[in-house]
Amino acid sequence: MQAIPYPHVKETVYTEQLPNGLTVFILPKEGFQKTYATFSTKYGSIDNHFQVEGEPEKKVPDGIAHFLEHKMFEEPTGDIFSVFAAQGASANAFTSFGQTTYLFSATEHIRDNLTTLIDFVQNPYFTDGNVEKEKGIIGQEIKMYQDNADWRSYFGLIETMYHVHPVHIDIAGTVESIGEITKEMLYDCYHTFYHPSNMSLFVVGGVNPEEIMELIRSNQAAKTYPQQGEIRRYFDPEPDAVKSPRKVAVLSVSLPKCLFGCKEPGQPLSGRDMLKRELGMKVLLDLLLSPSSAIYQKLYDEQLISDNFGSEYNIAEQYAFSVIGGDTKDPEKLLERVKEEIDQMKVKGIDRTDFDRSKKKKIGAFLRLLNSPEAIANEFTKYRFKGIELFDILPVYENLTINDVSALLKDHFDWSRLAASIVRSEADGRA
Repeated sequence: MQAIPYPHVKETVYTEQLPNGLTVFILPKEGFQKTYATFSTKYGSIDNHFQVEGEPEKKVPDGIAHFLEHKMFEEPTGDIFSVFAAQGASANAFTSFGQTTYLFSATEHIRDNLTTLIDFVQNPYFTDGNVEKEKGIIGQEIKMYQDNADWRSYFGLIETMYHVHPVHIDIAGTVESIGEITKEMLYDCYHTFYHPSNMSLFVVGGVNPEEIMELIRSNQAAKTYPQQGEIRRYFDPEPDAVKSPRKVAVLSVSLPKCLFGCKEPGQPLSGRDMLKRELGMKVLLDLLLSPSSAIYQKLYDEQLISDNFGSEYNIAEQYAFSVIGGDTKDPEKLLERVKEEIDQMKVKGIDRTDFDRSKKKKIGAFLRLLNSPEAIANEFTKYRFKGIELFDILPVYENLTINDVSALLKDHFDWSRLAASIVRSEADGRA
C-alpha cells in the first residue's frame, strides 16, 4: 500500500492496485463519524460502441449502462437496499455520461457495509423475467422525465449541439432503445466494463487504512477474474458546428425556460491540460454570470432572469460545452443581451478585481468540499477516470492567470457555435 501525501491540503491518500486490477483508494479523516464509499466503473451512457482487445467489436442499445445499474440492486434473495438499511447504511447509485457509481454512507458497521457493497456489485443476477419487468419501470421513468421542463431544456440543448456523439442521448435511453435490451446484452456489458481492472474503489472517513485495505485484499483474493485486454471505445467523427441553433419544446410551464451555450470544436485534451481548461472556464463563468457579476445584476434589473439563472461547463476527452440560463419571460431578449454583454467584455477585457474575487471564491469552494466525505469520494473518482488527480485542483487554481481566462473568453464564446433550448407553454406563441 502506497501513501501519497498532499501537504498543500493536509491530506494523505493510501492506494494499492490489487492483482486482479482493482485500484483502491482510502482517505482517512480523523474525527469524522461518517464513512462514505464509492465503487465505480469507467462506464457510462456514451459507451455504446466498444471492443475488448482480442474480441469482436460491439454496439449496444442506448441506455444500457443505466439499465444495468438498476438491475445490479436485485439479488436472488431480494433487494440489496434492505441489507444496507439493516446495517444502518444509506445506499444509492448513479450513471453519468462516463461512469457508473455505487455507494453507501454509514456511521456504523463499516466493514459489513463495505463487504456488502463490493459483493453485490461483483455478483450480477439477470433473468429474462426481471429484465422485462425493468423495461416497464425504466420506461415510465423516461416518460416522466419527458414531462419535466428542466430535464427537457437541458437535454434539448445537448441534442441541439451534437450531431452524432452519444452525449446528446438521454442517459436512460429511449423507450424504444431499452426495449431491445436482453439478459445476454447485460451480462456482456457487465463482464466488459465491471472487470476490476476498469473499476475504482474509494473509501473516505474515520477509518484505519491498513484494516480497510486488508479487508478488501481478502475479499478480492477469494474471487477469480480472467485477465482482460484493453477496452477500446468508438465514437463517430463529430462536426465542429452545432446540429441546430435552436430547439423549442412545448410543455405546461408558467414561465419559459431558456438554456443556451457554446459547443467547443474537437480539441482532445487530457490530464492537467483538461483540468486547467475546466477550472479556467469555471472562473470565467463565475466572473461573467454569477449573482455577484455586473452582467447578472443588469439582467436581473431588466427582469430577464430570476434567482435560478446559472451556468456550468462540461468537458471530457470527446466533448466540451457550456450551459447557461434559467427561467425568463423573454428567451430571445435574454440571448441577445447576454451576447451583447459578453461581446463588450471581449473588447474592454476582464477586470483584475473581478478575476481575483472569482478565483478566490472557487478556491474557497474547493477547500470547503474537503470537509464533505461524499463530495471528496464522488469528485475524486470522476476526475481519476479523466486522468486527473483531485488534489491537483488547488495548485492549478492558484497558478491560473488573468491571461489564461481572457484567452478562454475569446475562444469559448464563438457565437457561430451557440445553441439554445427553449421550453415554453402553448399560450406563448413565440417559437
